[in-house]
Amino acid sequence: MPAGNRIFLQRNLEAAGYVEAFRTLPAAVVADCMSRLPALSGEIRLMSAPRNAVMCGLAVTVKARSGDNLMLHKAMDMAGKGDVIVVSNEGDRSQALMGEVMTTWARQRGIEGLVLDGPIRDIEGISKMDYHLYAAAITPGGPYKDGPGEINVPIACGNIHVSPGDIILGDHDGVIVIPHGDAAQILEAAQAYLIVDERNFELAKRGELERGWIDETLKSKQVEIIDGRF
Repeated sequence: MPAGNRIFLQRNLEAAGYVEAFRTLPAAVVADCMSRLPALSGEIRLMSAPRNAVMCGLAVTVKARSGDNLMLHKAMDMAGKGDVIVVSNEGDRSQALMGEVMTTWARQRGIEGLVLDGPIRDIEGISKMDYHLYAAAITPGGPYKDGPGEINVPIACGNIHVSPGDIILGDHDGVIVIPHGDAAQILEAAQAYLIVDERNFELAKRGELERGWIDETLKSKQVEIIDGRF
């Protein structure tokens, strides 16, 4: 099997039953329940205008050669309704991996969304599109279509590890990755955290938010507080 130039047709689907539950949660809340470590780089941002702000689905992963979208095209033909295609692009920012035509095709096929660690083009049309497309940059330069690359292998996107079948959750804040094997535990923690978060929001609106933890933390960290000028 030629590593670096292969396509796996199967992936882990054990987390499929948790997708709809995660769809009801803000990405920030879930991220807080994962030691605040699952968020893709803020460089990868929402480029489109979806009516439903939340994107959630199982990852189809693409490992692309810098500036090449051959494997992305194949992944779009493979992905099922509700899937999220996640693309690693070796950090390249010089060649757009897709534009308005490919985005329209993905939307027509029912693919939940795309997350690209690379640029797109045709931003005038995509920025108005009712779809979930996250990308790292914009450039008019087009892609190569030669390969090599891989589909449904572990990748790194936005400095975060993504395995095929992981849950990808995105909203206006950005995108996080929920490992498929941890989905049940993370969901339970995030649902409980959301209740606390919503209560704190109401307390903040009333000016009643408890703030004593700040001084307690400073004291535990042995921060010196000086009643004077520097």
